Amino acid sequence: MSDAGTIALRLALSHPGFALDVDLCLPGRGITALFGVSGSGKTTLLRAVAGLERAATGRIAVGDEVWQDSAQRLFVPAHRRPLGMVFQDAALFPHLTVRDNLAFGLRRVGGTADAVARAPVTGLLGIGHLLERRPGTLSGGEQQRVAIARALLAQPRLLLMDEPLAALDEQRKAEFLPWLEKLHDELEIPVLYVSHALPEVVRLADHLVLLQAGRALASGPLGELLPRLDLPLSHGEDAFVVLAATVGDYDARYALLRLDIDGQSLWAPGPPRPPGSPVRVRIQARDVSLAISPQHDSSILNSLAARVEAVEAQPPGRALVRLDIGGAALLARLTLKSLDQLHLGPGAAVYARIKSVALID
Repeated sequence: MSDAGTIALRLALSHPGFALDVDLCLPGRGITALFGVSGSGKTTLLRAVAGLERAATGRIAVGDEVWQDSAQRLFVPAHRRPLGMVFQDAALFPHLTVRDNLAFGLRRVGGTADAVARAPVTGLLGIGHLLERRPGTLSGGEQQRVAIARALLAQPRLLLMDEPLAALDEQRKAEFLPWLEKLHDELEIPVLYVSHALPEVVRLADHLVLLQAGRALASGPLGELLPRLDLPLSHGEDAFVVLAATVGDYDARYALLRLDIDGQSLWAPGPPRPPGSPVRVRIQARDVSLAISPQHDSSILNSLAARVEAVEAQPPGRALVRLDIGGAALLARLTLKSLDQLHLGPGAAVYARIKSVALID
């Protein structure tokens, strides 16, 4: 499996009551999440990429391979596109063993059932002990792991995943997400991941496409879109940012990790991790307070030097403040009274005080 280069999608499609119209250039590695409310066009876009929406016009190119170009009357049918698909329903063959289900994917590249156990993806997804079982004896999470393995064994240029966790209960989701994170770290091919659940997106995605009514409101790295005040992601009660951090140290006495971010540090609860390990930090706007001077007589451990970039009033009587903490963006939700008392505006130097318990890997 090799890097697919950039993914260029320029697509238009009209159905009664709905129209899709997007023009996107997506990264050729990592996970790109297609995110939006129901009816925003996520699955329709994914189906068009797969070649399952023949009415869609435009151009699809994955690296140097063009799968569709309406201007040139080119349309590669779905079965000839080198892609893998994973749906809400694992769609495994119930009468076949896991081994034979996986062999179905291998046949696309000339493999046989004998090679299933030796395939790296079998170990990567931890399904080697399931090979002789039938799908009906597996949990929902195990079935989805088999479905992903089957898709990857076909050596696709692109992996499409349509709400793969939607059919799982919360416990199964919690068990399954680490496997997806492992794939994120190990896969070289790009993944288009459809979801309407922001917690999944935050844990998995590198790049985000925000869809609304069939159009892309924004497309870019996850960490850049979450703090944008002009997007609905920052308007909800649970507005937050995700920062990339590195483990600097571990305080065993207090069971706290020191996380280094752009030359500054945060303390967060968690188990020991090797120094230098990358980690994502989720910080909610409501868990950030602002001060104009450093304060050390507080139960709040974390204080980061910051500068106000922008302020947006949000009724009733509140404001959302976007902060620069040395290259990364942070959000803070304040009352308008606090904003006025501190005389805060763009360019003001402040200290962002963050509760340790608000830091979520």
